[in-house]
Amino acid sequence: MHPRPRASSWGCAVFLPAAAQRADVGGEAAGTSINHSQAVLQRLQELLRQGNASDVVLRVQAAGTDEVRVFHAHRLLLGLHSELFRELLSNQSEAVLQEPRDCAAVFDKFIRYLYCGELTVLLTQAIPLHRLATKYGVTSLQRGVADYMRAHLAGGAGPAVGWYHYAVGTGDEALRESCLQFLAWNLSAVVASAEWGAVSPELLWQLLQRSDLVLQDELELFQALEAWLGRARPPPAVAERALRAIRYPMIPPAQLFQLQARSAALARHGPAVADLLLQAYQFHAASPLHYAKFFDVNGSSFLPRNYLAPAWGAPWVINNPARDDRSTSFQTQLGPSGHDAGRRVTWNVLFSPRWLPVSLRPVYADAAGTALPAARPEDGRPRLVVTPASSGGDAAGVSFQKTVLVGARQQGRLLVRHAYSFHQSSEEAGDFLAHADLQRRNSEYLVENALHLHLIVKPVYHTLIRTPK
Repeated sequence: MHPRPRASSWGCAVFLPAAAQRADVGGEAAGTSINHSQAVLQRLQELLRQGNASDVVLRVQAAGTDEVRVFHAHRLLLGLHSELFRELLSNQSEAVLQEPRDCAAVFDKFIRYLYCGELTVLLTQAIPLHRLATKYGVTSLQRGVADYMRAHLAGGAGPAVGWYHYAVGTGDEALRESCLQFLAWNLSAVVASAEWGAVSPELLWQLLQRSDLVLQDELELFQALEAWLGRARPPPAVAERALRAIRYPMIPPAQLFQLQARSAALARHGPAVADLLLQAYQFHAASPLHYAKFFDVNGSSFLPRNYLAPAWGAPWVINNPARDDRSTSFQTQLGPSGHDAGRRVTWNVLFSPRWLPVSLRPVYADAAGTALPAARPEDGRPRLVVTPASSGGDAAGVSFQKTVLVGARQQGRLLVRHAYSFHQSSEEAGDFLAHADLQRRNSEYLVENALHLHLIVKPVYHTLIRTPK
């Protein structure tokens, strides 16, 4: 067989061997990728470093100083990333940029990102880099720095209070929510740090309204608020509004008496919360069943937050949680009322590392005798079931919310990384560790190959048929 001719681009006939023809036909399938992107990035960095063929000059002046940093750049590369740069440099080859000192200090990193698409961020540089990315409309960098901030918040390394205020100022709702969530779950650590003094009245109010605050007890929150009031010295209206957000029925009567006798905040603003203190004393004096006949107990004042005190839950450390089923039990107080102070509920807890939902459980054979494939263990997910040893609480108009905190050790501290809440009528959290990989020793859910949980039970009172007053 003779090879067939193929016309070349020059109009001449080119004869290819049969083997070459076959390779040509299948060439796309057998193609090899040639990737020299790193070399291109290195050349772009050299362009910026040496200023070769630059056609624009940026003079960056730090506000309030005579310090000026000069960058020889390229109009095309700046304009590719930033509409503002494209307009600014369309008719001029030199621009003077006034920037805050912290932004001027990281402008070299910002420009380098425009050339090679990467940079290394330090915690102190996150806000100025985000501010530059926002100002010049570099959305990819803006998203990248925001993701960095959210990731470091979860690890406890970020300055959550400062980043919260920055997020509010820039309208970054996702970052604001991440900061607020971290502060709520780790409030005990925050109030013991210097950051607590930087909390704004707006942020304080956001925190005081939340039921998912994690702290030792309500007394700790009152003491933290009193310390904040002593430093911030806000207007009376702000102080009284904050004091009214404390859930006084959650504080035992003996501690309430001490607060009234010793608290400087209550001495100054006592009349503003007198009705709430009376309400708390009434709540503690009567049985919840009797109290609920006359007063509405569905408000937030009667709902416990996520208290770490022994009366409301217990820690549980599960070593090697990927291996076997585990179980434990603990007791909680029936309710926060003084009437229930001596009454306890026992809770049984089961942890299973590889629970399979019904849809994934093995089915051995159907009517025709054909077996379906068995589910793999890795198809399952961890399961946590919390059940009372006896059911006596509901009879008194009480139901229970369960919350499970998952801790992660960061910088020597055990911080809350995740929180799962159970629906009142459920015995388990449906999404508990649904995406966790407990097989990896460096899993974000594990501390030294152990799962650190804190189990919390919150009694919820229900208003009964009310007697006319």
